[in-house]
Amino acid sequence: MGALLVLGCTTGGVVVATRIGDQEPVLVLVRAVSVGQVLSAKDLREESVSARNSLEFIPSKARAEVVGHPIAFSLPAGTPLTRGLLGKAAVPPAGQAVAAIGLKAGQFPPGVQPGNRVSVVVASAGGASTTSPSPSSQVSAWDATVTDVRGNSTDQTTVISLQMAQDDARQLAAAPAGQISVVTVPGGER
Repeated sequence: MGALLVLGCTTGGVVVATRIGDQEPVLVLVRAVSVGQVLSAKDLREESVSARNSLEFIPSKARAEVVGHPIAFSLPAGTPLTRGLLGKAAVPPAGQAVAAIGLKAGQFPPGVQPGNRVSVVVASAGGASTTSPSPSSQVSAWDATVTDVRGNSTDQTTVISLQMAQDDARQLAAAPAGQISVVTVPGGER
């Protein structure tokens, strides 16, 4: 029994050592980037991933080939880079548009970031009740994906860019700014 235990542990150790040794350094984003942003050396770091991964990550030795190229999508920090993520803007796709809204604290959840699925809610002026909306109030809501978040320290406004259906984006653009809120919904990052 003891011999089988030693043999099993040895075999397990060899398998683990082989897999750990089968790592390769790839390029990963240090911080969130926005669609169209030109990558700089400060945007990239090296991280080891399994060489058996089916995705074709950009190896860290190709850093010079990546720096100075635009990113095709808004991506969160920690995203490993692939060649398909580089290039001219791939957002928005056909039938979609990107709308930007300026919001104050309390109109969106803290920590909202590119890739989050959200619901954009616009309440009519008649629906400004703090307890519950009246039967005559109108509430409009649209699903969207956050593509960018930019804070402005001078007027404490945060601009959130949202990818959504073209018609929804037009309606949102016409909504009064003080009546817009963003709610994070299930679906996480795309």
